[in-house]
Amino acid sequence: MLSAILFDLDGTIVNTDPIHYLAWKQKLADYGLEIDEAFYKSRISGRLNPEIVKDILPQLSDAEGLKFADEKEALFRELAPNLQPLNGFSELLAWTDAHQLKRALVTNAPRLNAEFMLEVLGIKQAFDLVVLAEDCTAGKPDPTPYQVTLSKLGIKPDQAIALEDSPSGIRSAVAAGIRTLGIASTHDPKILLEVGAFIAIPDFTSLQLWTLLNSMTEEDLSSISKYS
Repeated sequence: MLSAILFDLDGTIVNTDPIHYLAWKQKLADYGLEIDEAFYKSRISGRLNPEIVKDILPQLSDAEGLKFADEKEALFRELAPNLQPLNGFSELLAWTDAHQLKRALVTNAPRLNAEFMLEVLGIKQAFDLVVLAEDCTAGKPDPTPYQVTLSKLGIKPDQAIALEDSPSGIRSAVAAGIRTLGIASTHDPKILLEVGAFIAIPDFTSLQLWTLLNSMTEEDLSSISKYS
């Protein structure tokens, strides 16, 4: 039986990609780099900042790279004072409460960003557990953040589902043995399915999502294969 829903943050609960894109575009322009959305999706979205900086700005020292990333995230928070969750998110929270399911947040977002977004969205108290990649030995796409989450919740992979918007996040959850729904807010649903999501939906109002969830509270989690 379903015991917990595990949420990514950026792109899943709230579509922050347009704001992150603007912040990266502005900061990278300082180094003479002009990026477009395709570059952002292929080289930046879903990755950890240290990896991104080493890839795109290899000339920076570790200290310079950290300073750059901190400045980029500060710019993101400056640009994002009015975030709103994806459609249907509040209804999903109410549904999990009604069915007494645990909720966990599993995110690659830096701590300051995660705290900022939870505050702006008014959902600081919404999760039984928050797992940050920076507190784990590895971040997504490595399965460690989800393995840590399962361990702390005291559940098995087949007792949970994960909600993820990026190929990196989906790979992480799937590698931890968790069935994963793709939230197609930032990437083509075909890409999400190709990397392991068993369905891809636009947001939390999807009839496919609600049909699935209601069946999973009544049947064994293996029944979701019917919706693949």
